[in-house]
Amino acid sequence: MRSRSAVFLFVFAAASGLAAGRAISGRAAQPSAAGGPAQASSAASAWPKDIHSETGNRLPAIKREDLDEAGKKMFDARGPSADFFGPAPIRLYSPQVAEHMGAVNDYLRNKSGLDPRLVQLAILVTAREFDCEYVWTAHEPQGLKAGLEPQVIDVVRYRKPLQGVAEKDSVIIQMGREVIVKHRVSADLAARAAKLFGKRQLVEYVSLMGDYAATTVLLNAFDQHVRPADKPLLPIP
Repeated sequence: MRSRSAVFLFVFAAASGLAAGRAISGRAAQPSAAGGPAQASSAASAWPKDIHSETGNRLPAIKREDLDEAGKKMFDARGPSADFFGPAPIRLYSPQVAEHMGAVNDYLRNKSGLDPRLVQLAILVTAREFDCEYVWTAHEPQGLKAGLEPQVIDVVRYRKPLQGVAEKDSVIIQMGREVIVKHRVSADLAARAAKLFGKRQLVEYVSLMGDYAATTVLLNAFDQHVRPADKPLLPIP
């Protein structure tokens, strides 16, 4: 029983160390808040003194001329209209990290064949349990677009009980809660998850959570704020 739990812990830890985020993409999609320049300016002015206005985090915007050739290619791939908010610009400080983490994230989200709806659910569960406002605010609209029901999103947002939640949704949510908060997955839950998803997809869903665990750690370490024009969608305790 304990050995099976240990396998899940290993997968999660390995995924956290390997991958996360959109390393070479541009701005992550976030909903625009009502208001305008005045509201955006007010939000930015309330940031702590160590936060840079052009990035919303503790690092200044990286300069293209400071990058090696590989880094310059990734910088240019973001496009002329891309801003410096989010994990991708932070990772440009280490182009190799950006390249490898971006490749894993792209596979898990776009090439693995995982259900896009459950992909977004796994990301939101991870963002909630790490209290990462930036990732949540970016992915709640994507979750709705992928078919996540508002009531399921609210179960995650407010950490509600799982009674009445569909089985696959419930297992994804419970796995995230257990492995992130308790640092282990129960044997019963592991068995249910393996039966529902199969071994390969289960490893990939858990790896996706590890991927976004790494992203949330990165963003939280540099105190990443949402863009001034965006409305934060996650209540932080």
